[in-house]
Amino acid sequence: MTAPDTIVLVHGFWVTPRSWEHWITHYESKGYRVLAPAYPGFEVEVEALNADPTPIEQVTVPQIIASLEKLIDGLDTRPIIMGHSAGGVFTQILLDHGYGAAGVAINSAPTEGVKVIPLSQVKATFPVLKNPANRHKAVGFTFEQWQYAFTNTFPEDEARATYERYHIPASGNIFWGSALANIHPGKDDNYVDYHNADRAPLLFISGELDHLMPPKIQQSNAKHYKAPDTVTEIKEYAGMAHLLPAQKGWEEVADYALTWALNNAR
Repeated sequence: MTAPDTIVLVHGFWVTPRSWEHWITHYESKGYRVLAPAYPGFEVEVEALNADPTPIEQVTVPQIIASLEKLIDGLDTRPIIMGHSAGGVFTQILLDHGYGAAGVAINSAPTEGVKVIPLSQVKATFPVLKNPANRHKAVGFTFEQWQYAFTNTFPEDEARATYERYHIPASGNIFWGSALANIHPGKDDNYVDYHNADRAPLLFISGELDHLMPPKIQQSNAKHYKAPDTVTEIKEYAGMAHLLPAQKGWEEVADYALTWALNNAR
């Protein structure tokens, strides 16, 4: 089998592909083709999305998945797919749909039916879920909210720098939909078939101190996968927060993720 030569990096909510900037140059320096697609309508810069969040309000999960599948369909070989936060959900969905040689879900949000809801996650997501009217809005974080949810183990100056460089509002519609899907499962947008025996190998990476998507969520998510002869593993990093791709020490995580994916690729 030819080893994968392309890596697709899928960003999460409250950020854009810019959040992958360190990983893009890191993997490119190793000779890989690296693609970090934006969600439909997110192709502009962070500053433009903060000025006009209309694309954030309008985007849907089926649109995001369709755009990612179209991108991967255009490749000559199966890529390694890595996703952070909500991108971890989209990575799992893509693997379930038959895409990818291997997948890595970093600090992943839960796919449908994962009902673990740690208190820190409740606090981190409260700005979105406190008001049902937010379902029709793009909802941003204050710096203090960002610091709690994304960068709680960062020095304050680094946390503020990431807020200014990466933060955008998130889709209240998608966030409310995923929250309700885990209470009332029924093949919603974040559904995956946990019994799919054809799924490519999947690695969950967790930050020990992540407030937004704590390790308990990834542990529960991984346990849902029941198909025999499929590979599902978990790696936890001590002291890491949610914005792991931009945290000091990210190189170790990036290298582990790539080595694991290459060793397990189908």
